[in-house]
Amino acid sequence: MTFAEFVNAVVGFFNYYVVPVIFAIAFLSFLWGIMSAFIYHGENPSNQEAGRTFLLWGLLGMVVMFSVWGLVNMVLRTFFSV
Repeated sequence: MTFAEFVNAVVGFFNYYVVPVIFAIAFLSFLWGIMSAFIYHGENPSNQEAGRTFLLWGLLGMVVMFSVWGLVNMVLRTFFSV
């Protein structure tokens, strides 16, 4: 196995296994924030605010991850033949 094949294997592992799991965790935190803010604690303002904070951080995490993932894939496809 050459070094290039090893790097492609590592990048492929992260791209196909690790990144989707992290996206799933961020999406589940987003859904938990929605349920916590609007369904479970709809009448309690302090718990509703905590749910909205969780929702905001889940959404922000997804946006940042999609942006970074897109930029990394763009750089890989531009400079390397992946």
